[in-house]
Amino acid sequence: MTRLSILSGKAIVKALAKVGYQETRQRGSHIRLACPGMTSITVPNYKVVGRGLLKKILRDAELSAEEFMKLL
Repeated sequence: MTRLSILSGKAIVKALAKVGYQETRQRGSHIRLACPGMTSITVPNYKVVGRGLLKKILRDAELSAEEFMKLL
């Protein structure tokens, strides 16, 4: 099992864009991403996003940690 690194919100958005997610809107420090046929995801635009929240984002995006690390 791959250990997830601590990333910024912008790095997570950039990696999810490679899968097909696009930024639809932003309200405050939260970025909303949408992808046709997939669940919409909200990513906080923080300098540091913890591992627990990153796991939740990956679960919503239906990605494994290994798949996500390859996108980085």
